[in-house]
Amino acid sequence: MHIAAVVLSLVLAVALLGSGVMKLVRNPKIVASMQAVHVTPAQMTVLGVLEVAAAAGLVIGVWWVPLAIAAAVGAVVYFVGAVVAHLRAHDRDLQGAVVLLVLSVATLEVLLLAL
Repeated sequence: MHIAAVVLSLVLAVALLGSGVMKLVRNPKIVASMQAVHVTPAQMTVLGVLEVAAAAGLVIGVWWVPLAIAAAVGAVVYFVGAVVAHLRAHDRDLQGAVVLLVLSVATLEVLLLAL
């Protein structure tokens, strides 16, 4: 795996882990953002677990690339959904989702190019 793929995978993993843990511990800012897009507490738990799982997949994927690719694909799909949810709710606080979507796409692209 190329250095750029490792670096992007680990940066995305840290971002996903932070975001997922904040959902799981119910950080007030995250809860407010989730309520703005009509996410229930049960859904927030599922979303947090998905982010933590993707982070683990990216880290393990440093040694087994197919898992990193699968985790990056999952992150892209997750953050496309997040951006759509913000847009459908007319919530203007979508910069975080957009940044993480761009990072997810970049990570996936570099992982695929490194094959």
